[in-house]
Amino acid sequence: MNHIKTYNAMTLATPKGKLVIEGPIPKSRLETYQFHDDLTAFRPAQEQFEALKEIADLPDGRIIIARNHNKIIGYVTYLYPDPLERWSESNNPYLIELGAIEVIPDFRKYKVGKGLLNVSMMDPFMDNYIIITTEYYWHWDLKGTGLSVWDYRKVMEKMMQAGGLEVFATDDPEICSHPANCLMVRIGSHVPKDAIEDFDHLRFKYKYMY
Repeated sequence: MNHIKTYNAMTLATPKGKLVIEGPIPKSRLETYQFHDDLTAFRPAQEQFEALKEIADLPDGRIIIARNHNKIIGYVTYLYPDPLERWSESNNPYLIELGAIEVIPDFRKYKVGKGLLNVSMMDPFMDNYIIITTEYYWHWDLKGTGLSVWDYRKVMEKMMQAGGLEVFATDDPEICSHPANCLMVRIGSHVPKDAIEDFDHLRFKYKYMY
């Protein structure tokens, strides 16, 4: 598949300053911004920034950022699933993963995550994808937010729904290991039927072993 990336942007006014939410952003543009030190949910901030730069220039990679002036305070990533994950087993070219979404604590109350997802879906080419995200409670900032695992799950669902993602059933063992974990999916309007059927086989992998 030829991956087409159309740049979009919006502004978001917050009590802590105006944000620009924009993307997909290429590596060359990312390098003109600073990365906030509090973006550490997945790895140390500068290591994560380097990872985003690598994703940005992949044909299937997309980085949408939220920035306050020239400082990145949030981002979301999209790319093909990791080769070690079940979601990559069929090499479905229509399947991409929302791999990470993060906003620094100071801006989490201002719907920045929803803004990142809204800008992501402004690109009409996203309708050519099955977009998935796997939500695991052990990745959630329960301590920092003070939310229960179920309240945090509600927050995550509501945010993802802003991008059109809904909860889908699966027999994936890691997702099934805790009832708060979930698979969320957006199936684009231009995805071929056979690609959707292939994805359904991945969702219920063990069902088709018998």
